[in-house]
Amino acid sequence: MSMANQSIVTEFILLGLSSDPWLQTFFFLVFLVIYLTTLGGNVAIMLARRVDPHLCTPMYFLLSHLSFSDICFSSVTVPKMLETLLSERKTISVRGCIAQMFFLLLSGCSEVFILSAMAYDRYAAICDPLRYMSAMNKGVCNLLVAGAWLIGSVYALVNTLPLSALRFCGPNAIRHFSCELPSLVALSCSKTFTSDTVFLVSALTIGLVSFSLTLGSYIRILATILRIRSAEGRHKAFSTCSSHLIVVGLCYGTGLFRYFRPNTSSSVVLDGLVSIQYCILTPMLNPLIYSLKNKEVKTALRRQLQRKNLPIPV
Repeated sequence: MSMANQSIVTEFILLGLSSDPWLQTFFFLVFLVIYLTTLGGNVAIMLARRVDPHLCTPMYFLLSHLSFSDICFSSVTVPKMLETLLSERKTISVRGCIAQMFFLLLSGCSEVFILSAMAYDRYAAICDPLRYMSAMNKGVCNLLVAGAWLIGSVYALVNTLPLSALRFCGPNAIRHFSCELPSLVALSCSKTFTSDTVFLVSALTIGLVSFSLTLGSYIRILATILRIRSAEGRHKAFSTCSSHLIVVGLCYGTGLFRYFRPNTSSSVVLDGLVSIQYCILTPMLNPLIYSLKNKEVKTALRRQLQRKNLPIPV
């Protein structure tokens, strides 16, 4: 069939995780609870940092922006996913799909560089504590956050523009719950060399730069910790970084697995599980891993609950 005789696809069908109505209802309830928990946990961190003077430090400033990026990242996909789980018409327009992919790349890339900024913050706090407040002043913190979102915007834009030039002639079924770049490229009836090349080069560049910044900070942190003579001092210094390392591991591990696994060996079920991990579960787990087990954050939240005369969880 010639290109001229091929119909142009105007919408995609999101097949999601299951076609079983009972499972769809179950998934809806599970992911609704997860999404509400994500919103509640991250909003709590942002509010606690804003109203509690004890949390007005560079570390918690960056942490509140990580919470904001988590909310954005989760909100890009989960509401549409919940809608399709209960709807008989599980479609999304081509423009809507590309827009969803743009904001997914934007929020994901921004989060990666916010994590790098948080690694630098820990480096400044542990390796040069006497100059910490001057090295991480308000201007520097604002610049780090603005830079993260600017890089995320450029990364999303350079990957969206080549994709918007592709033609989609069918099939139009996405065996996934969201519009991610590998899924969209696989459905195109145009040559995808430009899109594939731009994504590979940009993703490798972004990944190597952000990972190098994070790794460089932690190499210096580790060297400083090893020079601490007391075991208690080493444990205290390392404990301030352990949660961040877990979050970084989840972010890089699942993202690399999803986007850089060869398509020929792709498993739809496995890709779906990995995407659930970094799109849905990680934004929920970040405040739990990184913040809510932090004594200062717990104390700040408890003070706010006491002021509101709300029951305090044990």
